[in-house]
Amino acid sequence: MSRKFVFSTLAAAAALSGLLASAPALAQQKFVTIGTGGVTGVYYAAGGAICRLVNKDRAKHGIRCSVESTGGSVFNVNTIKAGELDLGFTQSDVQYNATKGLAQFKEGGGAWGDQRAVFSVHPEPFTVVARKEANIKAFTDFKGKRFNVGNPGSGTRASMEELLGAMGWKLTDFSLASELKADEHGPALCDGKVDGFFYGVGHPSANIQDPTTSCGAKLVSITGPAVDKLIADKPYYARAVIPAGLYPNNPEATTTYGVLATVVSSAKTPPETVYQVVKAVFDNFEEFKKLHPALANLKPENMVKDGLSAPLHEGAARYYKEKGWIK
Repeated sequence: MSRKFVFSTLAAAAALSGLLASAPALAQQKFVTIGTGGVTGVYYAAGGAICRLVNKDRAKHGIRCSVESTGGSVFNVNTIKAGELDLGFTQSDVQYNATKGLAQFKEGGGAWGDQRAVFSVHPEPFTVVARKEANIKAFTDFKGKRFNVGNPGSGTRASMEELLGAMGWKLTDFSLASELKADEHGPALCDGKVDGFFYGVGHPSANIQDPTTSCGAKLVSITGPAVDKLIADKPYYARAVIPAGLYPNNPEATTTYGVLATVVSSAKTPPETVYQVVKAVFDNFEEFKKLHPALANLKPENMVKDGLSAPLHEGAARYYKEKGWIK
């Protein structure tokens, strides 16, 4: 046997040994995928912010995080349920309906007992915008006015009808209850075709920016006993404030309520995976808040409870207990 062959054999053996030794390390790397929404929406940006923070410490925990643009709330819940996503964003009312087997989830399996809440994120306030010339001071001033209630089948329309029911109003209390889609209500307002509209959206939003810039439209607070009762009775609703000066010609803060964007998972998602995702967000919380304007006013003590109707995921609960945020 030549000396050259011996060295070659030893080198090959050493290389194979090295590969075998590194195999467990390769096998230990985990992948986590977060379902979001459209690429221009806040869900996608917030998901990217989470993954950026998770991946920053990838060498320590071995988890590689990626974001998937999806059809949004209901899609994410159904896809997590099917085991094809690890976590996802969903509106707090959709989380509630999935947990209880209501609305969109009455068929196709009903209540999803394995849904788990991770945390809530930014509010998606119900936003009422009025034409400047209409001189609207409160939502009740719209009685007898032309108002866009949202297109049938939309979440905005369902929430609008729930509010009217709580107030004891009907659509006929408006002189015109138009059913324009979200991309139509701003131009209609500025063209004088409607006096106001109702819309559930995360802020800042171009949809609200356009009419406040183009024709000086005013944001109107939604408050009163009916709203208080809705928030008390419906666990997926929470109070919200649209900051002063966020939009042109609106120097005062606007008080309202709405749903929250939430992050959910499945009981089948490993606790350590969820723990590391939560830890990445809250250990780097100031950085997280700076990654999108909609995240700027978040507070941990609210994120671990507001808008969450599914049980907390075991991995998330572990971190919150360590922090003393829950018992």
